[in-house]
Amino acid sequence: MLVFPNAKLNLGLHITERRPDGFHTLETVMLPLPWCDALEVLPAAETTLTLTGRPIPGDPATNLCRRAYELLQADFPEVPPVHLHLHKVVPIGAGLGGGSADAAFALRALNTVLQLQLTDEQLEAYARRLGSDCAFFIRNEPALARGRGDELQPLPLPQLRGAACKVIYPNLHISTAEAYAGVTPKAPAHELRAALAGPVESWRETVVNDFEASLAPKYPLLGELKAQLYAAGAAYASLSGSGSAVFGLWPGLAQPPTMALPAEYLVWDGQL
Repeated sequence: MLVFPNAKLNLGLHITERRPDGFHTLETVMLPLPWCDALEVLPAAETTLTLTGRPIPGDPATNLCRRAYELLQADFPEVPPVHLHLHKVVPIGAGLGGGSADAAFALRALNTVLQLQLTDEQLEAYARRLGSDCAFFIRNEPALARGRGDELQPLPLPQLRGAACKVIYPNLHISTAEAYAGVTPKAPAHELRAALAGPVESWRETVVNDFEASLAPKYPLLGELKAQLYAAGAAYASLSGSGSAVFGLWPGLAQPPTMALPAEYLVWDGQL
């Protein structure tokens, strides 16, 4: 079975408190982005994982796709071994949720291949054990996320249907730990659901990613890229997640305008 784990964008991100378990309480809206990896699941004599594409740091034995299989195997010991092959396209440390998507799509594919007949609710419960963003990718539809980012409510965004989008990854890896270290939790100035109900052009003043305030002084490039997207006519531009990818939205256009960017940057152009 071949599946294509897609990235996500964050529309606004409020960090409201630090939790006793060391995590943070947040509020954000996540939106599927059709920038995809490729994941193949095949029958095998023993369970293995191979990786191609963009390098993935860390021990392959702890890769989230492998962990997804082991999580299911613990509850279903009769499942046969599989070979997992992940071709990595979505950049890491970009705030695009690529690793979380790989984990969730692995759960979904294994559920089908191994005929486990798990419901979406059950798959979401497994996904939450793999990472805070993972549960979003089980249903893979726009959602308001609260708590650790895994308490999800569907949130249609009709004003973005077919909107042109440009995502710029400036070859800068920002770890989640580094991003959170600079943030001071606070109550948001604008309620996110209400702010997103307005026209996209109004989001510039009301839809805020709290990571920008701490990361932009340390990495001025992020603010510069955001300014370039606005200069190119974007109705809204923002850092995604904890960065370092920055994106712009052009409702009503089929493709975003061309921008002069360094060759080493990764750029995704397309429609939502």
